[in-house]
Amino acid sequence: MSAPDRPRRRRGASVRSAPYGFLAPTAVLFLLFFALPIGYALYLSVRKVQIKGLGLGPDGREEVWAGLANYRGALTDSELLDGALRVLGYGAIVVPVMLGLALFFALLLDDEQVRGRRFGRLTIFLPYAVPGVIAALLWGFLYLPSVSPVTDALETLGLPAPDFLTGPALYGSLANIAIWGGTGFNMIVIYTALRALPVEVREAARLDGCTPLQTALRVKIPMVLPSLVLTFFFSIIATLQVFNEPTTLRPLTNNLSTTWSPLMKVYQDAFTGGDIHSAAATAVVIALVTLVLSFGFLRLATARTRREENAR
Repeated sequence: MSAPDRPRRRRGASVRSAPYGFLAPTAVLFLLFFALPIGYALYLSVRKVQIKGLGLGPDGREEVWAGLANYRGALTDSELLDGALRVLGYGAIVVPVMLGLALFFALLLDDEQVRGRRFGRLTIFLPYAVPGVIAALLWGFLYLPSVSPVTDALETLGLPAPDFLTGPALYGSLANIAIWGGTGFNMIVIYTALRALPVEVREAARLDGCTPLQTALRVKIPMVLPSLVLTFFFSIIATLQVFNEPTTLRPLTNNLSTTWSPLMKVYQDAFTGGDIHSAAATAVVIALVTLVLSFGFLRLATARTRREENAR
């Protein structure tokens, strides 16, 4: 090999290895903060603590193989099943209302005749920038009768003040926090898709005599359907993982138990009950249910999109 060929080969090797160098930081972070925690959770979920004798001393407790016992316990846990039902009722309020408002605001801000669209986008998106715990605290003070200005205003007018933290109203109060914080994000996703629509499509609808409402229903919404599917997908995941709102409001009312949602059940078992192995199994079950529901919804949405494309 001649001397000039050696530097050329070194440069070629460095060019070929450059992509791996750029991907290395992401791969390391993925392994450290995603893959390893999942693997450790799976490991804990098939283990249990066995007590010897009185359980005293360094040899009184031993971690042994448990197999699927923790999973059987999680699947037959009545508290976990009750929490899942409560989350379903919570999601039945949050998902349609939040996505409906996000779509409405996106269509409204997409109309050229609407004034103050930039200010409107910022105002609607701003609640999403507020951390979930802070938002729950803010709304908690508005719900609490002793400090709520809403209660004072209603009592001044001689009207009965509702109890936001009791009975069915509790679901609406929790859902309101999620809707207030999540509508702006979903609105931005849908609005971005609307602004990417070809100008020719809008112009053709206008020349055909379509009103703004007809254009929205017959042109805009069908064309941004992938964005609606994406926001629905994200909303389902966020609903199944609800934790901040009920945990933050729990000190304000006796109607929120420590196992109100499945993730609260995991937290209770792991850090209050000290059963980290059962909590890991429950977390794995929740993750699998979320994965199955999300994957199933995506398959249905993809199949529907393909049918519509074939029909065209």
